[in-house]
Amino acid sequence: MNIIQAQITDSEIVKEIVRKTITGIYPHYYPAGTVTFFLRHHSDESISEDISAGRVYLLYNDENAAAGTVTIKDNEICRLFVLPEYQGMGYGKELIVFAETEIGRSYDEIALDASLPAKGIYLKRGYRTAEYHDIKTLFGDHLCYEVMKKRIEK
Repeated sequence: MNIIQAQITDSEIVKEIVRKTITGIYPHYYPAGTVTFFLRHHSDESISEDISAGRVYLLYNDENAAAGTVTIKDNEICRLFVLPEYQGMGYGKELIVFAETEIGRSYDEIALDASLPAKGIYLKRGYRTAEYHDIKTLFGDHLCYEVMKKRIEK
């Protein structure tokens, strides 16, 4: 397993991981309007901007296949996705540990927006709910999510 900083030439790989994970997993947890919201929120533009800023990382498995991605913005873990076919293999945990280590070099606290599919993982890692949000999306649907935080022990 190897985690590397994504380059602009990796844009399509990152976009594919994000799209496949949202369209493959999120419909089990969210209504259609909210899934569309996620796809628009994680747009090609925002992904390319984050890659150009050096904030995006890719996880390659032992077969050298891109299996997941994470974006780190200051003290925030953003856009953490593992392809559906690689979920349950520990790749998400590896990306979280990597992001926590990177953030811990400069900050005392980590923040993230927890999606329903990932909330349990974050709770097990010591994150606690700091805020609750409800956004109205398309078709009268709603996106309910929590901002979670964790203090870093140094």
